[in-house]
Amino acid sequence: MYNPMLDTFIAVCDYGSFNKAAEHLYISPTAVMKQMNALENHLSIKLIDRTPTGVHLTAAGEIIYRDAKFMINYSKKSIAAANAVTHNYDTTFCVGTSLLNPAKPFMDLWYRVNQSFPNYKLHLVPFEDNHEGILSEIEKLGEKFDFLIGVCDSKAWLSLCKFLPLGRYKKMVAVSRDHPLSSKSRIDIRDLYGETLMMVRAGDSGVNDFIRNDLEKNHPQIRIEDTPQFYDLSVFNHCVETGNVLLTIECWQEVHPGLVTIPVNWDYSIPYGLLYSINAPKDVLEFVKAAENITHIA
Repeated sequence: MYNPMLDTFIAVCDYGSFNKAAEHLYISPTAVMKQMNALENHLSIKLIDRTPTGVHLTAAGEIIYRDAKFMINYSKKSIAAANAVTHNYDTTFCVGTSLLNPAKPFMDLWYRVNQSFPNYKLHLVPFEDNHEGILSEIEKLGEKFDFLIGVCDSKAWLSLCKFLPLGRYKKMVAVSRDHPLSSKSRIDIRDLYGETLMMVRAGDSGVNDFIRNDLEKNHPQIRIEDTPQFYDLSVFNHCVETGNVLLTIECWQEVHPGLVTIPVNWDYSIPYGLLYSINAPKDVLEFVKAAENITHIA
């Protein structure tokens, strides 16, 4: 970070001659002289007077000499601190967390495998569930986050990352607290006849497309309203405001206080798991392997 010719300058000052400085630095007197000339030219300042009895600092040279050791010492401390931060970062897993993609399942997993990563710590990195910006967050795997954990059978998501399935969440429905269905502890699909069911538009999710096809073919009495491709809080707000029914999942039961989430007598579910970079480093891949082994044992 500092000009290494300052080391030569300090040696010349401390030893009082080019020859003695050269002996100390294990270089030739000519090399010392060239470095001093180059330093003076670089600074456009005369630092030393050369005399038959040795070298003597100029007034400007005394100032540079006074501050040079501080600059060198400060630079070394700065580099050491930077290395420490880098080492700390290298032994930290950064985990993304949001309202719809909370880190809790990762934490549950971490406490089952962390004995294999004794020097690692976790750092939670919050992000927003913005349906227009979520893909840019997925792209930051490997930079902003090492891992995200959430529901995923999105073709768009899976084109940007790798995915380790950890389990499945049941598909459920949510309604506002004053909706006629809100008092039910469980419903049949026929209870949705005459209702408008909000769900993501077709084309990205295999599970949701399968549900949509089933409903359109076998239960046309249920109207379907397309939501944005990816849910965010605005979708839950819209459900409350319109009185419609929202296709949701069991882990989102507490997302919106104005909604009640109800199980449905069907077998639909969707995978959730660990998302990580396509170009993940070795330690991330080691964690994924450990998680995979735990999952298989379970």
